[in-house]
Amino acid sequence: MNPVPDAYLGVWQRRLLTTTAGVRDESSDVFWLQTARLHADLRIPQPTPAAGAVSVETCTHAEQQALAGQSGFAGLTEVEGERCQWHRLLDYQPAREQADVGRMRFEHSERLIEDALDGSYHEIWHRLPESLGSNWGLWLQAASSARQGCLLVAGDYFLFAAERPCPLPPGGTLHDRLAAVSPAERLQLLACELSFGRHRGGATPWRISHSTLPGRVGQALLPADCPHHDAEALPPAALLQLGRYSPAGGWIPVPAPVSFAPQETCP
Repeated sequence: MNPVPDAYLGVWQRRLLTTTAGVRDESSDVFWLQTARLHADLRIPQPTPAAGAVSVETCTHAEQQALAGQSGFAGLTEVEGERCQWHRLLDYQPAREQADVGRMRFEHSERLIEDALDGSYHEIWHRLPESLGSNWGLWLQAASSARQGCLLVAGDYFLFAAERPCPLPPGGTLHDRLAAVSPAERLQLLACELSFGRHRGGATPWRISHSTLPGRVGQALLPADCPHHDAEALPPAALLQLGRYSPAGGWIPVPAPVSFAPQETCP
């Protein structure tokens, strides 16, 4: 798979979504970070679900249901002409059968228009100016299992994504899954992290500004002295406890895409 054109690199914030079903969304916090091959995408509806909770474990049932309205995914990006496809290798929602493909048009270098191939949706994206510069991505796998994650950097921004410890079976929605399981099992289903923020050139810790996990906003993903210019400069120790639900033995960089080993799925 070829690298994406340089014009795509950086962090794109969605300003508008309209659909033929009558949806119009200008308020959700939606960020798409694109590197040469890898992407991660985080979508938080407003008002922020469970904003007052300090963790998934302290959420009420209603707050857990609100969290299920979030979405996010990460994987490989393929561009052919105006056609862009996001191959999702991990997903906050249950995997879907239909491909994620859009027709892209640059109005200018910092404004990108995305339309569904069938015309069912229309999105306007603006590139964040501080996202230009350093651009790299690490695909990650748990040292002790086939669980996947990634850490991407574009300019002053980062996006970390990590699968829940046991993957969801495909189909349906996270709302449906939560309604069908016990309280303890709901915690497993919500333990998928996508955390976005800025490192500010090492002047501060890598501070999280948006996350699928309540309580993560304002926390540090990595310390201030962690290198941000180059993936190869990142010390292995930085990956040992990365994320709220870091795996035993930490994460190790691996080539992407990652093949799934047979695993027991969440209920």
